[in-house]
Amino acid sequence: MKAAVVYGINDIRIQEVARPEPGAGEVVVKVRASGICATDVKMLLGQGLPKNLPAILGHEVAGEIFSVGPEVVGLQPGQRVAVYPIAVCGDCYFCRRGRHNLCEREFGLAHGIDGGFAEYVRIPRQIIDIQGVCELSPSIAFEQAAMAEPLSCCLAAARQGKVQSGDTVAIVGAGPMGLFHLKVARHLGARAIVADLNHARLDIARRMGADLCINTQRNNFIDEVRRFTEGRGADMVIAALGIPPVMEQCLPAVRQGGTFNIFGGPPAGQQLTIDPRWLHYGEINLTGTFASTPLDFQRALAAITSGEIEVRDMISHRFKLDNMLDAVEQVRKQSMIKGVVIMD
Repeated sequence: MKAAVVYGINDIRIQEVARPEPGAGEVVVKVRASGICATDVKMLLGQGLPKNLPAILGHEVAGEIFSVGPEVVGLQPGQRVAVYPIAVCGDCYFCRRGRHNLCEREFGLAHGIDGGFAEYVRIPRQIIDIQGVCELSPSIAFEQAAMAEPLSCCLAAARQGKVQSGDTVAIVGAGPMGLFHLKVARHLGARAIVADLNHARLDIARRMGADLCINTQRNNFIDEVRRFTEGRGADMVIAALGIPPVMEQCLPAVRQGGTFNIFGGPPAGQQLTIDPRWLHYGEINLTGTFASTPLDFQRALAAITSGEIEVRDMISHRFKLDNMLDAVEQVRKQSMIKGVVIMD
């Protein structure tokens, strides 16, 4: 089969590799759409590159079940599916409390095993056992289903922040994940503020329903958020980018008793400086969100299927596996919203 194989920093090659076979309790999915995440590009740039190289990246996967191993129940060749990418043990301290994304023995697509930038991908039984292979309605396209994973991460952040109707959510960064956060906030009935330096991306956020867009080259983010919220600050501030100095500057935008969520993955070794008196007397909830749970993923897929959350307008570019290198460059230059690799 054809695959985009990573050998090292800035070294990704399109080549033929052996097609995977399913073991006991496993399935092999013929990939029809695989979303391109900024994390994939960060890895190629050397931030968290897989230890076992060569490797195949890609963890936003939808396709058709191609083959089924022994002991698999309820899944058949030909079924259209979306795949939750994290394989978990189901029995550790965190799994028993429903926090599967923090599993002590987790691994997953593009994180320990090969991912979805290939014509076929093997899905381990640990994903199947937690209902992580979800059948698709005939009404949903594969590329829409591939958006369930990033959307689920934003639903997880909103769940953690207890976002509800009437709240104000301020989103720092209008990249693809920031726009997914915008969609989730609107879905939950919250008012949404989006801030960025990029005027074009703010225009997209405005078209997607943002109540206030702040160009931080022209206006002060803290002042604008407080003006919009009658001086209180936002109920939840989401740092949808991984730049600690920017996070630190945006901390005062959260109201007393509100939540500041570090969503974008920062580079290792960087620090935030926080006034503990502000944290203490303001009862600020400072938290982070990593990935999502299987339930978040199922909720995301249901919202896409029902049309409650529209994701088709997120997909700005479509690529074939053969021009994967062009896709990576587009992400690197921030010249697209969301790209999807489409397989025939």
